[in-house]
Amino acid sequence: MSRLPRFCPVGLPQHIIQRGNNRSVCFADEQDFSAYAHWLKEYADKFEVSIHAWVFMTNHVHLLATPAKEDGVQLLMQSLGRRYVQYFNFTYRRSGTLWEGRYKSCAVQQEDYLLACYRYIELNPVRAGMVTDPSDYIWSSYHSNGLGVKSTLCTPHSEYMALGDNLEKRLSSYRELLKGHVDSDLITDIRQSINRGLLLGSERFKDEVELLYGRRVKPAKMGRPKKSCT
Repeated sequence: MSRLPRFCPVGLPQHIIQRGNNRSVCFADEQDFSAYAHWLKEYADKFEVSIHAWVFMTNHVHLLATPAKEDGVQLLMQSLGRRYVQYFNFTYRRSGTLWEGRYKSCAVQQEDYLLACYRYIELNPVRAGMVTDPSDYIWSSYHSNGLGVKSTLCTPHSEYMALGDNLEKRLSSYRELLKGHVDSDLITDIRQSINRGLLLGSERFKDEVELLYGRRVKPAKMGRPKKSCT
């Protein structure tokens, strides 16, 4: 199934993923992670995109972000991608592409689904078998969202803020939230949504969005059209 055109309205969170070309390494050293994080912050500020969660793996990145203006996410990812490729090619004396085509993204319903994306993103190193606890992986927003480490990159979403009426309650609630693994059906839903550029959310919410924006955000119905009676 072909991907739909990007759907990235102002104020609606986006789950973003970008992979290395042919799943090859795009972060080979701690300095690489630091450089990417620095430019992510720079361009997020420039294009008015709030970053809520992230994880930088050796061959791909996940971001959860909300744009405050039109084309904010697209401009952020284009600028960040070009800047990092220039750095990477210069550092490792290579040439050519680094990323696997264009980044993938999907809009996310805030209620019920946004915190699931937080969990999916920050538990990525655990699912990959790299660590047993998300706190053991440095290049993740879990240190901010779950441990309270101050970060200029992280902007808490209102759904995260609703976890408690003070910092300690929010941190405790969030850590409890991440103790369990993400349901396998939800993982499938998240992956299919981002791979196809669909909306991640309830069927009712998808219907409301399609009506409001006049575009499809869920899979097309399968099967041949019914013949009309004559």
